[in-house]
Amino acid sequence: MSENRRTSRGGIPRLKPEAIALLSYGFRPFFLGAAAWACAAMVLWIGVLAQGWQFADAYGPIAWHAHEFLFGYISAAVTGFLLTAIPNWTGRLPLQGRSLLMLFLLWLAGRVAMLISAEIGVVTAAIIDCVYLPTLVAVVLREIIVGKNWRNLRVVVLIGVLAFANILFQAETLYSGAPAYGLRLGCAVIVTMIMLIGGRITPSFTTNWLRRQGRDRLPAPVGRFDIVSIAIAVVALVAWVVAPSWPGRAALLLLMTIAQTARLFRWAGERTWREPILFVLHLGYAFVPLGAFILAVSILWPMLMPPSGALHAWTTGAMGIMTLAVMTRATLGHTGRDTVSTPPTVVIYGAILLAALIRVAAPVLSGIYYQSLLAAAACWIVAFGAFLAVYGPMLVRPGKIPGDL
Repeated sequence: MSENRRTSRGGIPRLKPEAIALLSYGFRPFFLGAAAWACAAMVLWIGVLAQGWQFADAYGPIAWHAHEFLFGYISAAVTGFLLTAIPNWTGRLPLQGRSLLMLFLLWLAGRVAMLISAEIGVVTAAIIDCVYLPTLVAVVLREIIVGKNWRNLRVVVLIGVLAFANILFQAETLYSGAPAYGLRLGCAVIVTMIMLIGGRITPSFTTNWLRRQGRDRLPAPVGRFDIVSIAIAVVALVAWVVAPSWPGRAALLLLMTIAQTARLFRWAGERTWREPILFVLHLGYAFVPLGAFILAVSILWPMLMPPSGALHAWTTGAMGIMTLAVMTRATLGHTGRDTVSTPPTVVIYGAILLAALIRVAAPVLSGIYYQSLLAAAACWIVAFGAFLAVYGPMLVRPGKIPGDL
């Protein structure tokens, strides 16, 4: 039976008859686009570092690099996840066909506009880029309201704040040339998403796997401890965003480190190392408290650890690893394949983990800093290139019965 005729386990229609495979589910075009852009943008970044390539001159290569990771790659990965999860939350048909294509082209237009901003002007580029995330907010909000899935309205709020962070990034670039607040706010929002969504799926998947293995020690159930630990983290992140010169933010970040480390240890992750597709979720989440700790160190002793190392613990580490972990798992599950690790998938996880570790360590490797940046970038390209090679065919071809996310 083709994927076009599938229904959910509850009998709810999932796919329109006319939907082609690539446009049948949000994860297909957006995971494919996210991985392709992750590779392409990093190749361009290596060109800047190694060959002095010049583009996006209105932003500067560093600001462009930061923007295209946070608001380019991450926004596509988040969209793929949400458009695939929302039908399970609401029981409605997924966004597909022409509507899905238009949304994807809107995201792609932002990437092109940012790349050729020197030719079309920074104002035009900013306007084109800033249209996408508010449109995504409208799409997700409509589905949640119609589906009466009020529990997940907080996801809409986070995407809305991410959209505001992107607008702020662009405004700062226009008026000061230094998008500091927009960059920090965007990073803080995505870390919060990881704490909320990653903090939901990681212990859930772990519990299911451990039960199948007949294990007796399971992750602690989500409860008040999780709410308090996330609240502490949000306060620390807000202080980091809005009060960049306040010394007290270091203490809050250290509290965030303790709370999020304790939360992670409650999930029995050390018992999942035999299944990399599950263990990688725990590894990725570990970079949340690690980033908070390194950031606190960079505030207290800036000569010991520059802030860029801490920032990349969150971006390359938590965001890069967690998004790839979800993209691989969701692609397998929603194309009817077993969610188990294969050797190529382990290579993907190993490469992105190595990229994160090298990039975090680079600021303290003063003698080989430049070489470390190139090595981290190369590992990043290997990870996403391998994802395209292994998972790309799954994303463009019809699959079997879609699974739940």
